Amino acid sequence: MAGLLPLADVRIVSVEQFGAGPWATLQLADLGAEIIKIEDPGSGGDVSRYVPPFQEGEDSLFFETFNRNKKSVSLDLKHPQATEVFHDLVRNADAVFSNLRGDQPERLGLTYAQLKDVNPRIVCCSLSGFGMTGPRANEGGYDYMMQGLAGWQSLTGEPGGPPTKSGLSLVDLSGGYAAAIATLSGVWRARRDGVGCDCDVSLLETALHELMYIGPWAATHGYVPERTPNSGHPSIVPFGNYLAKDGWFVVGAAKQKFWERLCGVIGHPELNEDPRFSTMAGRLENRTLVMEILNGSFAERTVDEWVAALVAAGIPSSRINTVLEALEDPQVIAREDIIEHDHPTLGRVRTIASPLRLSGADGEELRAQPPVRGPFRGEHTAAVLSEYCGYTVERIAALREAGVFG
Repeated sequence: MAGLLPLADVRIVSVEQFGAGPWATLQLADLGAEIIKIEDPGSGGDVSRYVPPFQEGEDSLFFETFNRNKKSVSLDLKHPQATEVFHDLVRNADAVFSNLRGDQPERLGLTYAQLKDVNPRIVCCSLSGFGMTGPRANEGGYDYMMQGLAGWQSLTGEPGGPPTKSGLSLVDLSGGYAAAIATLSGVWRARRDGVGCDCDVSLLETALHELMYIGPWAATHGYVPERTPNSGHPSIVPFGNYLAKDGWFVVGAAKQKFWERLCGVIGHPELNEDPRFSTMAGRLENRTLVMEILNGSFAERTVDEWVAALVAAGIPSSRINTVLEALEDPQVIAREDIIEHDHPTLGRVRTIASPLRLSGADGEELRAQPPVRGPFRGEHTAAVLSEYCGYTVERIAALREAGVFG
């Protein structure tokens, strides 16, 4: 079994679309899980097929990013004959995954109570904006909204600036990771105990959970966080972005020893003896003075010069790259983090490899499986129903004629 990917024996039927849900199952697909993606023929399948730019027909780089290594089955879940087809898929699966409004799984028959008689071990994971209960369960929810509702936008940006979201859809991505963990936890328990379950994951609660220490500070002591200049850390100084002669870089003096070394690197060892700066509490209280001193020093040399000097002194520091610069970073190249595959419409696609690395039984590294292009809409309908459900050619043709596949 050497070289077998860790999730090669896991099969998931996923009613997914757009970002957060497909991101969750992408992590599992990259580790070998078989993802059977259910696409609604009435809406033209996953809406992300049509997201510009770099989109042609039913193919887009957006869709490709989230859906490599998956299979697509076209199925109208609202069709009267679709329930039997769906149940036959569930009968041979480990999990049913969905990212819809919180009230939709029950309406479409995707909950454990509705599927346990079909497969007692089935794990039913719902990833929604607000969860499956509560006053907002029937509302749609998107990343931008959750960054606002959970307080993220009040934390982000320069002091005095407008509410600001992250440059990436971090709640969607984090919600996907949380849902993937929940799904795998449910599958593990089902294999151990023989009983499946529901998993109820929401984007809002994911965003709240990721307030980390800010959340307990606020909940326990009424702490009101303030934005800090140059993306500075709320309580550790200096830890943030600084402007050199030719651009920006990051300094992370997260420990006392890093501060003491930094004072030497900038040529001001006497700062270690100044009671205003000699402790973490003192530097926090005198943040403005610390920044004035560092800004004056850092303006004298280039980014590369400062990063080289800081790293040589054992102080965490890095350039602030553009996206293209990040993809060409020597560390990224050395770790082979850019992977490629061919697509008949989009051409040669270069994308980002999974960050998950595991070792095999004989010590070799097991990275994610080589990327296979995202599926065409409904590409695997006949093959999946034939192989996993035992449907004949005639039955598949009859279902197609009845409009079950759209």
